[in-house]
Amino acid sequence: MSSALEFIKECQEKVFSGIGLSREEAQKLFNIPDENIRDLAKAANEITRDFNGDKVDVEELNNIKKNACSEDCSFCGQSAFFDTGIETYQLPSPEEVVVRAQMAKQDGAESYCLVAAWREPSAKDFEKVCKIISQINKKVGISVECSLGFLSQEQAKKLKDLKVKRYNHNLETAKSKFAEICTTHTYEDRLKTLRIAREAGLELCTGGIIGLGETRKQRLELTLELAEIFPEEVTINILVPIPGTPLELQTPLPNSEIVRMFSVIRFLLPESVIKISGGRETNLEDSGEELLQSGANGIITSGYLTMNGNDAEKDMKMIKKIGLEA
Repeated sequence: MSSALEFIKECQEKVFSGIGLSREEAQKLFNIPDENIRDLAKAANEITRDFNGDKVDVEELNNIKKNACSEDCSFCGQSAFFDTGIETYQLPSPEEVVVRAQMAKQDGAESYCLVAAWREPSAKDFEKVCKIISQINKKVGISVECSLGFLSQEQAKKLKDLKVKRYNHNLETAKSKFAEICTTHTYEDRLKTLRIAREAGLELCTGGIIGLGETRKQRLELTLELAEIFPEEVTINILVPIPGTPLELQTPLPNSEIVRMFSVIRFLLPESVIKISGGRETNLEDSGEELLQSGANGIITSGYLTMNGNDAEKDMKMIKKIGLEA
């Protein structure tokens, strides 16, 4: 048995025993040689199955307000700073969203996330979103999650009162990389919103995008930050370069680096949902089969904020094919 494999097993035993890993151990695990990536993935999968069983968390999104965002995040096709040719629209009626939520439930989705492209909701728009949530609760009965940008304490409390389960607010990338990716707000702004949501009693979903040109060290930095936040859900996107954005020519990450990150997150957060989000269909030849056996236990189906994805039926067949449950 190689020393790397022995180390992976030692780390796995610590997770199973509830001790957890030190930052130094996490760093060493993150830098396991490429020839041991399969060993790392196998160990992460065993942790996933032990803590979470065979269930895959399936979620659908509804991008309820698209484009013309005031922020300059360099990966985003919805930023008003870039000419990407993406269609724009404002908040739909509650009736329209209810129909979409009903379809998501019929598709087999467990949760339905309302996403809006803005810095933060205005009082008027927030009121409209609350009406949408109320109607979904009344007419659909699916777990509602939200990703609405920066929140005030009052807004977070209102979402909790409306029985919103989980609030999504991604860190996007490592703190040391953030200023290269966004200049219109700070990393601390994003952490503050997560604290506000947590204090209101909302579960947290946070994560980021890999493949932005960050180093492996910066992916480790993001992973360790996520572990400190201890979110109920981690969502990892894999960059799909969008024409018109500053990252349109970004080189894709090697598959081994993607597997490495998902696997190590599982070691650090054994009980969290770890979700493969945007980019899995275009960056992964198998649409996520390998990652669902390497630490991940969640997917987003039926498309993302600005791009299409696999339809739900195809994803359900994929999950069943690898012996898991949706």
